[in-house]
Amino acid sequence: MFSFEKLEVWQESLKLVLEINKLTKIFPKEEMFALSSQMKRAVLSISLNIAEGSGRSTKLDFKRFVQIAIGSTNETVTCLFVAKNQKYIDEIIFSQFYLKLESISKMLYSMEKYLKVN
Repeated sequence: MFSFEKLEVWQESLKLVLEINKLTKIFPKEEMFALSSQMKRAVLSISLNIAEGSGRSTKLDFKRFVQIAIGSTNETVTCLFVAKNQKYIDEIIFSQFYLKLESISKMLYSMEKYLKVN
């Protein structure tokens, strides 16, 4: 088992990848290579950066990848807003995903603080 597999934030972000992949299937076909693709890449980037950062040799390196994961979380939230504004999803679905992303964001910010280098 790799060390990142034990991290709750990685586990939750990986679950969200599957959920976003299912969600984007309801988007219009013309969004397949636009919003759908961008949203799937952004959410996948969260777990990928956590995994990659955990394998780095210093806390500073890991912290940088956590910061990138935070950016990817923000990007996913923005895609979620676009989907809502375009009426691809309703307020209930938006809120469910928003809360999950908010939880992941809080975990990432906590991890970033933990990795503070003096």
